[in-house]
Amino acid sequence: MNLFSLIGFIWSHPMNQNNKIGAVSRFIKWQLYNLMLPYPIVYPFTNRAKLLIQKGMTGVTLNLYCGLDEYEDMGFLLHFLRPADIFADIGSNVGSYTMLSSAHIGALTICMEPVPYTFSVLKQNIALNQIESKAVALNIGISAAKGTLKFTKSLGPMNHVAVANEKDTIDVLMDTLDNVLENRTPCLIKIDVEGYEHEVINGSAELLSNPALKAIIIECGHGGRYGFDDNLVLKKIEGYGFVRYRYDPKKRQLFEGERGESNLLYLREIGFVKERILTADKFTINNLTL
Repeated sequence: MNLFSLIGFIWSHPMNQNNKIGAVSRFIKWQLYNLMLPYPIVYPFTNRAKLLIQKGMTGVTLNLYCGLDEYEDMGFLLHFLRPADIFADIGSNVGSYTMLSSAHIGALTICMEPVPYTFSVLKQNIALNQIESKAVALNIGISAAKGTLKFTKSLGPMNHVAVANEKDTIDVLMDTLDNVLENRTPCLIKIDVEGYEHEVINGSAELLSNPALKAIIIECGHGGRYGFDDNLVLKKIEGYGFVRYRYDPKKRQLFEGERGESNLLYLREIGFVKERILTADKFTINNLTL
């Protein structure tokens, strides 16, 4: 994302509509801070969750500028999850979703991050929030079978299973989601694997068949990197009874068949989901209460 695109994203973000100047000011202050004091800071993500932020963490800093980077999806998580739930965070990066689920909500999170450096920051965020008993962090990649694959390691939140001729790679242990979860069944999973969704889904038949799983947040659009057809991935998810929705956190409304702003949201047993989101506690971020 170039500078103009970034400013446009900040300016138009739903959580900044009542204070656009303040949001841009946070961006400018962060840039100046990095020029003068390039050290990590502890950011009060919510009133219950904190995030370690440092220079170069492009995905995480969007939370600093906007409150919730992925407004609709993160808002859904905060309204849907309950403390007794299990959440699976596949492609955790440094743990923005995990901190919302385990530090703010108090749910048990199984978080999976393949790149060692990013995994180390994820572990720091878990320790910072003192949620070691609530967040099970696994330095592993998820695929359709056990094995080892090469990953890029220097692209931050864009790290992915390497393709031919990509350099600066590392070997990563892989396993299926069904194997990793064992007897723990999440009610919500988030899949952000930079185009490798096809293989994640292929190794998750047992989970996807389990009626306890109600919701999937999935990034889609990079499958072509590996020769995968993203539409086939989505059809496979729909074959398990999931229907696509878009969520509006401010109105607490679900819109069937619509595409979300960042990822895709798939739900089943919609009556259960609606009851959850309508009875959820409010949360406040950057003086906006939802």
